[in-house]
Amino acid sequence: MYGRLLNLASSALAEEEFKQESLNFWEEPYQEASKWTPCADKRYPTSLGKPGESNGYIMVSVNGGLNQQRVAICNAVTVASLLNATLVLPKFLYSNVWKDPSQFGDIYQEDYFMRTLKDDVHIVQELPLHLKSLDIEAIGSLITDADIVKEAKPIDYVRTVLPLLMKNKVVHFLGFGNRLGFDPLPPELQRLRCKCNFHALKFVSKIQEVASLLIKRIRKFEYHAAERQLDKQLLGDFTPSISSKEDYVERGSSRYLALHLRFEEDMVAYSQCDFGGGEHEKKELEAYREVHFPLLIERLKNSKPVSPSELRKLGKCPLTPEEAALVLAALGFKRGTYIYLAGSRIYGGSSRMHPFTNLYPNLVTKETLLTYNELAPFRNFSSRLAALDFIACATSDVFAMTDSGSQLSSLVSGFRTYYGDGHAPTLRPNKKRLAAIFSENSSIGWTTFEDRVRKMIEEGQRVRVRGSGRSIYRQPRCPECMCRS
Repeated sequence: MYGRLLNLASSALAEEEFKQESLNFWEEPYQEASKWTPCADKRYPTSLGKPGESNGYIMVSVNGGLNQQRVAICNAVTVASLLNATLVLPKFLYSNVWKDPSQFGDIYQEDYFMRTLKDDVHIVQELPLHLKSLDIEAIGSLITDADIVKEAKPIDYVRTVLPLLMKNKVVHFLGFGNRLGFDPLPPELQRLRCKCNFHALKFVSKIQEVASLLIKRIRKFEYHAAERQLDKQLLGDFTPSISSKEDYVERGSSRYLALHLRFEEDMVAYSQCDFGGGEHEKKELEAYREVHFPLLIERLKNSKPVSPSELRKLGKCPLTPEEAALVLAALGFKRGTYIYLAGSRIYGGSSRMHPFTNLYPNLVTKETLLTYNELAPFRNFSSRLAALDFIACATSDVFAMTDSGSQLSSLVSGFRTYYGDGHAPTLRPNKKRLAAIFSENSSIGWTTFEDRVRKMIEEGQRVRVRGSGRSIYRQPRCPECMCRS
């Protein structure tokens, strides 16, 4: 689709190979970013604390993958505090999409989670014996996603859930996907949400250990001379270190860019966009939708069709590997840049990735950096594999996303904002603006292309305080989460 632009990019990268970088997207462009520091774990005179007496027990069985589960856990903690309830350690539902039987303790440190939140909310590992024998559904205490609206307000829980909790002493949320809105929410509950996400949820030591090994391999066994908050929070005792500053300077360190290229088959099929694969691609994606997205098929039957070209104009199409490579080239990242590719299998495989690797050959993944035996405990466990990607992306020198709506991208960018000390740049393309730029691919000059892409990315890097209704997990710059010096 972009043969001409790819040739221009290749020539530009060849010319820039031995020049000093004129623009530096390896650094945060705005000094204001370093003025915001983590403080969601601080105690305030207005802190709610645990109620003296619990109104009952809240059970939560959450759906989705690693990142959806993380959001649901912290929303559950917040709802438990709101309703003066005791939270039973959340369970993870088995999904035919993710196919991962992992439970909370396989991913996160249970004792650390409960200890961190002990002053805020009652948390227990199991229901007490006298409640275990109850038929939760029969007594009317089973609450599905159909019973609670998306982005529900606190008053919805007080009106709908609290009476059941008071009556039966137990409620069970089944699914719990995006069932608590971001606003309006009392500041102390918002702060608790942040404390859960950024402080209480630590990966288990096995995940930390292998992630540390992965990062050392990306950096060619080198690491930062100074310990960063990001590394310590995500890797704990397995944070890599070097013997001395002199040793660090002598051998050098490989900085790297992490890229979340959201171009897996599910994303591609769901988008209903055209990616230049002709009739074969069209039929293949239609077949995938019929099997995996029956509700989407039904919805499409009863709605006015939108053409693939219109979807692209609206910024609804995921970026292709070649589009991602062109953006990085326009930003001045050199051909030798080390790039860690997060995610699962790219739709179209190596042939689809060829234009990318032709421009950027130093592309690595967890599968290429870790041995078969090192990956063995993670194989067939998608959430544990996703945890490795989460850590590799969050601790990278630069994180580039191609879909800002992705949960992984949202949570990683939030972690980098919260713990990055203003030195963890994130690149967020505006897909609608990018689509307008790419629509001129047959005629636009490379200099003009560079200029427009750079302006788009720079605008996305502006230091903004979280707006009303925006995700606090993605945009933690607000008084409830961070402190501004």
